[in-house]
Amino acid sequence: MKATLVLLCNFALLCGFTLAADAPAKPKTAAAENLAQNSPSQVGRPGKTELPTGSGTGSKTAAKKTKKPLPKPTLADVAYGTHERQILDFWKADSSTPTPVLFNIHGGGWVGGDKTIFSSIDVDKVLASKISVVSINYRYVTQAIQAGVKPPVQWSLHDAARALQFVRSKAAEWNIDKTRIGATGGSAGACSSLWLAFHPDMADPKSGDPVASQSTRLWCAAVIGAQTTLDPKQMKEWTPNSRYGGHAFGFMPDPTDRKTRDTQFPEFLAARDKLLPWINEYSPYHLVTADDPPVALYFSAPPALGQEQKDPTHTANFGVKLQERLKSVGVPCQLVYPGAPDVQYAAATDYLIATLKAPNARATSK
Repeated sequence: MKATLVLLCNFALLCGFTLAADAPAKPKTAAAENLAQNSPSQVGRPGKTELPTGSGTGSKTAAKKTKKPLPKPTLADVAYGTHERQILDFWKADSSTPTPVLFNIHGGGWVGGDKTIFSSIDVDKVLASKISVVSINYRYVTQAIQAGVKPPVQWSLHDAARALQFVRSKAAEWNIDKTRIGATGGSAGACSSLWLAFHPDMADPKSGDPVASQSTRLWCAAVIGAQTTLDPKQMKEWTPNSRYGGHAFGFMPDPTDRKTRDTQFPEFLAARDKLLPWINEYSPYHLVTADDPPVALYFSAPPALGQEQKDPTHTANFGVKLQERLKSVGVPCQLVYPGAPDVQYAAATDYLIATLKAPNARATSK
């Protein structure tokens, strides 16, 4: 009952705000080569946060009542790139020794939102646990579409990777332990966090760039309402009324109107075979290997595989299938939803604190 109540509160916040030892390195992929090539051109325009529909666990009013004001950042609007959206905030924990870092990626469907959005994370509690905090902005998919970037999602995801590398480059200056960074986020921010967790290391150790030479691997991740695949075939099999994801690959007829974001799923599905190399590169599910860090997945309602969902974009079906995949290669994965069995940490904040402070990343996983 306690786990269920915590989950309901967590998802009210999500709806109100948005639509181990040092981790071993995986081999680099094409994304590593492309990471530094993202154009800094300022295109598109920021918009209001898009709310995920149908989460059904809390109203906007309830979310506003439970929202805690964020503490003032130690450093605000720190640029990690040249685009206006490539900025982050940093909260330095009070510690005489280097601290772990919570790395927050906001939700909003990659088309809205900003770095003030923390989906169900208690920032004060994290800081009191001597864990520093970073929250990033990143370029939207809509901006990438307007700039002609293919696939558009690479801007949002590669910005997250670059911001993570930038944070690591500040380890001495900011008194942080760059081996202990755990990612979190809701919805699209959750997908981005999992992409970082499972993607091969994009560090370029031969680069003369002190940022690009840093690792993109994580210690752990705890995410809320994640899309664990961007493969439309998988989504339809898991949840028949799926409609999300086409915009990540350019299927959005009017990038200046976010209402058109989910209007071309049939076209996306029809083009799936042509897009498969991109889909595999940017889908967390496809990137899983045995050396990945542990993760915790939080959802607002129980799964029902193969059945239509009230909120197909944030369904626990995503979590069930990712957990199956992770377990098959021995990576710990906690799946939490109302009524879930064997819940160890009912709140993402508690999971992240325990795991980031543990002697190794898998020490807190059953």
